[in-house]
Amino acid sequence: MSQPANHTHTHGRFRLRYGHPMPFGASHVPGGINFSIFSAHAESCVLVLFEKNAPEPFAEIPLPPEFRLGHVWAVTVFDIPYEQIEYGFRFNGPHAPHNGLHFDPRRILLDPYAREIGGRNVWKEPTEAEEIFPFRGRIPFEHFEWEHDRPLKRAESEMVIYEMHVRGFTAHPTSGVKHPGTFEGLKAKIPYLKELGVNCVELMPIFEFDELENPRTNPMTGEPLCNYWGYSTLGFFAPKAGYAATGRHGTQVQELKELIRALHEAGIEVILDVVFNHTAEGGHGGPTISFRGIDNKTYYMLDSQGQYANYTGCGNTLNCNHPVVRGFVIGCLRYWAAEYHIDGFRFDLASVLGRDSQGAPLANPPLLEALAYDPVLAHCDLIAEAWDAGGLYQVGNFPSYGRWMEWNGRFRDAARRFLKGDRGVVGEIVQRIMGSPDLYAAAGRKPTASINFITCHDGFTLRDLFSYNEKHNLDNGENNNDGANDNNSWNCGVEGETTDPEINALRLRMQKNALTLLFVSQGVPMIYMGDECSRTQRGNNNAYCQDEEWNWFDWSLTEKNAGLLRFTRNLIAFRKANPALRQPEFLTGRDQIGSGYPDISWHGVQPWKPDWTLPSRSIAFMLCGKHGAAVGGPPHFIYCVFNMYYEPLEFTLPVLPRGMEWFRLVDTAQESPNDIMEPGGEVSLGGTKQVLVKDRSAMVLIGK
Repeated sequence: MSQPANHTHTHGRFRLRYGHPMPFGASHVPGGINFSIFSAHAESCVLVLFEKNAPEPFAEIPLPPEFRLGHVWAVTVFDIPYEQIEYGFRFNGPHAPHNGLHFDPRRILLDPYAREIGGRNVWKEPTEAEEIFPFRGRIPFEHFEWEHDRPLKRAESEMVIYEMHVRGFTAHPTSGVKHPGTFEGLKAKIPYLKELGVNCVELMPIFEFDELENPRTNPMTGEPLCNYWGYSTLGFFAPKAGYAATGRHGTQVQELKELIRALHEAGIEVILDVVFNHTAEGGHGGPTISFRGIDNKTYYMLDSQGQYANYTGCGNTLNCNHPVVRGFVIGCLRYWAAEYHIDGFRFDLASVLGRDSQGAPLANPPLLEALAYDPVLAHCDLIAEAWDAGGLYQVGNFPSYGRWMEWNGRFRDAARRFLKGDRGVVGEIVQRIMGSPDLYAAAGRKPTASINFITCHDGFTLRDLFSYNEKHNLDNGENNNDGANDNNSWNCGVEGETTDPEINALRLRMQKNALTLLFVSQGVPMIYMGDECSRTQRGNNNAYCQDEEWNWFDWSLTEKNAGLLRFTRNLIAFRKANPALRQPEFLTGRDQIGSGYPDISWHGVQPWKPDWTLPSRSIAFMLCGKHGAAVGGPPHFIYCVFNMYYEPLEFTLPVLPRGMEWFRLVDTAQESPNDIMEPGGEVSLGGTKQVLVKDRSAMVLIGK
């Protein structure tokens, strides 16, 4: 290693120099490593160095007072083998919890900017009980040959999102991959995703977390529970080592980059589910890992007594609009966009990001504005879960700056109620099918502001949505008190699994109805891992702590429920082939191009006469494909009818232009393969003027 000529200090055998305050974290400089960390309230700082996996540090280097610049402590240490060390910090200062200060020089603290973290190198492999520093910063070798890979920058209207859990996707013995439950395992399944037709994966949290932090046991089995989902971040710059087949060897950075490059080669974008609303340190009595011991008063929202505000339901709330914390979040996302080529981010409980230091919602939140206009993130998709656990629900009015998209919880709720046959929902479902103009148009936002979903990781799977009236979460060890109660689900007559063929046929039909509604609606569709082949969680609607086979993707379902998988695949292909289904602007209900038909028209059992009254449980609409032909679509007409009534209804079809006739693409009342036709193989109706739509079923016709 080259010898620096200008070290300014020594400590034992270590040669030191005034550090660079930026960038934060540990970074390479000629001949050494620069360490930089913020603390406004600390009185002293010590850099602690370990050999990898060693129980005790081999060096502790106090930073001289002159190494502090403003509120930043920085030192360059020369001639240390970065690939063989782990590091942390000790901070001394006032211990005054009532004033929000928790300094304790006995504790070794994790660098918030650590780009690799040791301690959970293998999934569920515990550290030693007396470990003095269980989660340690590491300095990865970050050079990677990306070749010509760049983020894909797909138009939002073209997106088809697949939300998934990295471990759960391939952990099941039926996955057949060499490294189940890992980034490498996911990479092996890229051909499946490509064949399904999704072009964007939304990965549930992959930042480093402690899966063993859950103290509960399963009261039904006595087995320990875990933090399976990972919504409890330890390190925001570090990929989850336990998700890497090579995590034992500390090369999770390389493995994740290889996965992203391979997904991009397949034309699949990568969105990360990120959790900046709280951290793994929890509330009062929680562990001191990083932020709490470094500068608790800056990083967390506190009340006048120094207690943690809890707008997240997880014990603490990050003080996101403090300038330092805001810089931390922006720096983190820039890092993932630049170093990992990430295409976008979904923000968990994003309404927290719009609260001030006292918790009040801001009209113009600095963090949300900064992210919207950040030059590095300019082409990244920004998706908000537009609510939090403190009661702030902002679907439709999340501060967007023309950039933010939203998980549309209003779409989910209306779709579920409509599908199960509730009265009085038709008027709202019209808005949801059109991309929710009632929520977004007045603010100048587009249909693509709406991420449409019926199921996601929170709540029932699609199969369970039509198999259970009530949640069944006793396995979680919380007396069935956790998880949502307002599921808008319907068990079709029997709670849970049944051998009754009529009920099982109805449940399958309901799943197909839901998928059809999702993929013919304007906006951006998102499906949840396994819903395409009827995955069940046994009625558990909050399976955050269940690292069990029943909570993994059972790949035998792709054969057992091959008909539903084929149905989903063909629906996605149909959507992709018809730009009329994915308009970048709101439909108007008017004929703006002289086609003789409006871009969208609404119908009932009689054409042009929709029934939006309180008792109605059916709706039909027609899209004039000529309005989408300008962006490369076929000039087809698309007629969709949903009969969620408990009796069959006969619908008279709208008259097509001369020379065109109706062809059937989808009829969810029929069994596979007649429930959906292959692209181009639609069945002619032979001039039929009426169609009988069975009870609780949907039909899609193409006029061509």
